[in-house]
Formats: sequence, structure tokens, C-alpha cells
Amino acid sequence: MRPVFLLVFLFLLINQEAIMAKTQDDKLKTRAELTRYEETSRYEDVTGFINELQKRTGKLRVETFGKTVEGRDLPLMIFSDPPVSNPREARRTGKPVIFIQANIHAGEVEGKEAMLNLSRRLTVGDLKTLLKNLIILVAPIYNADGNERFSLNNRSAQNGPVGGVGTRENAKGMDLNRDYMKLESQEANALIGLFNRWDPHLTVDLHTTNGSYHGYHLTYAPTLNPNADSRLVAFERNRMLPAISRALLRKYKFRTYFYGNFATKERINREVDTFEMQRAGREAQPPDKPETRIWRTFDHRPRFGNNYCGLRNRLTILSEAYSYLDFKSRIAVTEAFVEEILNYSSMHSTEIAALINRVDADAIRGKASQHGVSFEIKPLAKPAGILVGEVEKVKNPRSGKMMTAMLEDKFKSMPMPDYGLFAATKTIAMPGAYIFRAESGTKTVIAKLLAHGINVEELTEPANIEVESFRIEDVRKAARAFQGHAEVKLKGKYQQEKMSFPSGSILVRTTQPSAALIFYLLEAESDDGFVNWNFLDDYLEKGKSFPIFRITGDPNVASRLK
Repeated sequence: MRPVFLLVFLFLLINQEAIMAKTQDDKLKTRAELTRYEETSRYEDVTGFINELQKRTGKLRVETFGKTVEGRDLPLMIFSDPPVSNPREARRTGKPVIFIQANIHAGEVEGKEAMLNLSRRLTVGDLKTLLKNLIILVAPIYNADGNERFSLNNRSAQNGPVGGVGTRENAKGMDLNRDYMKLESQEANALIGLFNRWDPHLTVDLHTTNGSYHGYHLTYAPTLNPNADSRLVAFERNRMLPAISRALLRKYKFRTYFYGNFATKERINREVDTFEMQRAGREAQPPDKPETRIWRTFDHRPRFGNNYCGLRNRLTILSEAYSYLDFKSRIAVTEAFVEEILNYSSMHSTEIAALINRVDADAIRGKASQHGVSFEIKPLAKPAGILVGEVEKVKNPRSGKMMTAMLEDKFKSMPMPDYGLFAATKTIAMPGAYIFRAESGTKTVIAKLLAHGINVEELTEPANIEVESFRIEDVRKAARAFQGHAEVKLKGKYQQEKMSFPSGSILVRTTQPSAALIFYLLEAESDDGFVNWNFLDDYLEKGKSFPIFRITGDPNVASRLK
């Protein structure tokens, strides 16, 4: 072969190898990376990425944890070293299980992209050592149907991606982050099934803001419901989250703080759901009266994922990337936030596992406690220096619509009350058990208790039992429907009486790890339980007794698990 031909041959061979290497690398790049952050991943991009990643590592197992309304499989990535394939194997390791969920609102897409990036780093990159101390579960595209409803008109005011995003709701128009208690969507039932099987020690839920112009790159929240075990709340609020916030500032210069929006003291106790108003795009700026300006968190009710997980006796963190930060930076700060959560969890893995074991053991022993049925928002002991930011309008080159962009260095710290806590305004004692008759009107209640993973028993013999019955004095229904429901509130009083229950009646003991969740679902005056969501409407009439009764202490009855 002549020298010139040899050189040409070698040149083509080297270039072919380089092209093949680049093609292989591109298969492990996200759609966001490949489009220079102008677009976000479709469902097929996500599943293709997962399939390719699985070919490159033995540390990843993949399962489907359910299907969407339109029949799409919901992928769950399971990372561990050595690998595990099921919850039983995971429990045998003694490692904490960390679950990260993205894309519950499919217009809030940086969590999805960030978790694909992180998955690559956990298996073929720089974060592999985390798998020695943790088992990490990732559901990158929870609202898969909403993700495919792409439009340039969805969340058009946020700062990219300019190629459009999916919808907040699922295929049936349901907000999956309001469905944790009522469990009416196919996706929510699949997710709670995942919780029941894998029982993660910590759940991280990734979102994007849609509210005030503040100066943070990302905000976060722990469980906000006071009925959650105080030890879990204190661990997250006082130790874990501040440490992570400091690490993000030190390593990346990312400014983070507890989630909130600007409001006024005058409006703090209105019955209007301030959080829902902000999600609808109203009250996006600080109010006009700086002397009454406050920083206000959102909601205590367990219809929201972070509050629901707390009532299951588990740690949980809500992440909210700032929607006016550019898309690439939102991915970066979300990825860094989750990375620091994992770093902290790895360094404190033994402590986290021991904490969960202690709170579960106390719940199973039936440790006596008072739990709230009504709540109010409260400020922290001292005002906080909240970062107030500035924005500008920029045109989306694809849609022509105006987006809102953060002015990175235009912010100032302003002292104001931080309404970041909730306190119970009325409490009652946790009963030893609840009991009710199994009949047509309670079938839905029984089915949903089981769906939540709660142990439900049925009497095998008739029983006469001393109970507390709730006499209804007032029934109030909301004038405006929410998620297809006219929410209900009861008022009344408890009284002691002896009652007869036939064989087959339903008994729910509160000596379970999920005692706080059981209380919230079954109490007559609960603001987010079965009463609220109309599952017991046939029984609710002034002067009548509520159909679910409380038993003080440990019931001495013949029963079996249902």
C-alpha cells in the first residue's frame, strides 16, 4: 500500500472510531444536553436513556412501578452496590433507601433532566461511592402522560426551555400532587404502592416555583404538618437542610432557603388557598405594603407529597427550583441539591436508619399523644433576612411570547416575619383503634385504607365495645369544587357509649408506623381525610353519629387481618 493511501486509510479509521465514540457518548446524553438546553426530554428519550445506561453498568436494576392512564409504563431505577432487585434484598442490607421523584408536574421539567444526569454519575461517573452506603431509587418521569402534552403555551412565563413543556395535570386533568390522600388517579395508586413495597427512609420530590420574585436559586421544605413525629421534623429542619444549604453556597454559590412566597399579614388567615392562587400565576410579586410584607410557606395538609410522607413516619424534602432562573441553571441547581442530599444521607446513613427505627417502634407501642385536627400558620421566633429579587422580560425565540428572567446579581436581603411553621389549634388524643361496620357506604373507605398500606382487621365474632362516638352538629360543604370534590368540614362533640358491632366489622389499630396517617384519614374533624373528600357523604347529617368510632386503649376483640 502506497504511503499516501495508508495515511488516508489511517485518517478514516481514526475518524470512524471517533465518530463511533461520539455516537456512544450521545446515547448517554439527555435531550436537554443535545439541544443546548432548548428542549426537554420526551418519554421515549427517558426510557431510551435508561436502557442505554443499564447496558453500561451492573449497579442499576429497573422495574415498572405502575402504568399511566394512557398505558405508559412508569420506570423506577434502582441503584445499589452491590446491586439489589427487590425490597426484601434492600432491607437485608440495612442501608437507608432514598427515593427521588421528578416530573409530578410535567411542566416543571428540570428535575427529570437533573435525575438523568445524576443517574449517569451514580453508575459510570463520580458519584459511584454513594452506593456503598445508600440504596437510591429514581422515578424520573412520574407524570408521563402530562409530559407528552407538549406545548409552547405551557408555563410560557418561566425562563425556558424555549421548546415547550408538558402539562401540570395528568391525562384526566388531575393534579397528582393533590391526590396523596384521596388516591383517585392511577398514577397516585401506583406511587403509594411503591411506598408500601420499598418503604423509603427519605423521599425527595422535585418541583419548580411559580410565584414571587425572590433571590434564591432553589427553595425547599420538610414536612409541614405538626402531626408528623417531631424528631423527624427537627432532624430535617434544624440539621439536615441547613447543612445542605451551606454546602450548596460554599461549593456552587447557589443561594437556597426554606420555600415561601411574599404575602401580607392582612391576608395571612384568609380562607382562600394562597398557595393555589400563586400556582395560578397570581400574587407573583411582593405586595405593595413593605411594612406588612411577610415570607409565607404553603400548606400543612397531607394531600401534598411532603406532608403525606411525614405522616407515614418518614423523612421527606420538597425541592423548588426558581422558575425565572434559566433552564440550564435550574437543572444544575436541582442536581446539586439532590447530590448534597445524598452526600448528607451517606455520611449520616446509620443515624437516619436508627431514627426511623425509633419513631416506628414508638408508634407501634402506641405511645400516647395529642394530634391536631385544625391548624394555623405561625411565624418563626425571629424575622429572617429574605432575599428579594429582580427580573426582566425576554422573548422566547420559538413562541414569540415573553418569558421572565432572573437578574442574577440583583437582589437584596430584607428582614421580615417568616411564616414557615404550622401549629394545631385543636387537638384530641390518638385512640387505640377505630371501628366501623362493613357496609356499602364504607366500602370505599376500606379499599383506600388498604391502598395506603394500612393494616386493616375484621371482627371474627360480634362484640360489645365501649366507644367514643362523634355527634354531628354542623356539616359545611365548600361552594366551589376542587379536584372534582366539594370539600366537607364537620363540627360536633364526642360522647361515650356502648355499642354492638357484628362479625365482619372493620377494626383499624393505631399501633402501626402509619398511626398519624390513620388518624388523619379517619377522624371526623380532619381537614384532609375521608370526610373532606366526600367518601362518607351518605352518613353526614346534623344530629346523627359519625359512622367511624374511636376505641380508647387496646381493643380486646377476636379479629383477623383483612
